Amino acid sequence: MKKNLSYQTENHFKKIIKKRISTKYLLYLPTKYHASKTELWPCIMFLHGGGEQGDNLTLVKKHGIPKIIDKKKDFPFIVISPQCPNGQWWSNDVLINLLKDVIKNYRIDKYRIYLTGISMGGYATWELAIEYPKMFAAIAPICGGGDTYNIKKIKNIPVWVFHGEKDKIVKPYKSKQMVNALKNVGGNARITIYPDMRHDVWTITYKDQKLYKWFLKHKKNIKE
Repeated sequence: MKKNLSYQTENHFKKIIKKRISTKYLLYLPTKYHASKTELWPCIMFLHGGGEQGDNLTLVKKHGIPKIIDKKKDFPFIVISPQCPNGQWWSNDVLINLLKDVIKNYRIDKYRIYLTGISMGGYATWELAIEYPKMFAAIAPICGGGDTYNIKKIKNIPVWVFHGEKDKIVKPYKSKQMVNALKNVGGNARITIYPDMRHDVWTITYKDQKLYKWFLKHKKNIKE
């Protein structure tokens, strides 16, 4: 009789992989940015939706904060608005390294960095914050959703979510389940549901100064 020679052994694989990353992005500096060489500025990273993907940055100005600041020259934040290439999803590696690079080269208050996005960018807002919870002072995902599995990682980040009750592109329960999961682990979350609106709730949301005042109320814990 032949012996059974099949068996399992414990092994470990390790390899360093280097890769090149790049992205196009819009950068907005407040009017008074150059007037002071010592003042630190709050910063917002804005993530667009699926319709603005490509390699033409003009598309990024179609909606949201980039659209507003293209006309409003006294916006009181540094704003980073990257563009996701066609056929791809937002890359956390790209986004976090872009953010770190801008922080390194501009006078950004690292305790007042905020994250927001719409639709596909709303999903990415949840994802990026969960992967890098110590980076952001507050986040505002708009008509997005995500995976609740690691939601506890952002229980200390203030979150304000926006969604349209009649949204047929991204169902409002997507936002509601994220907020409920965050509240269940003791998180600081609030949600605004527009009862008569569909997918585009970002226009009304970003025009309202309440969002920006809410952002500025929050700073990262200096111990983090």
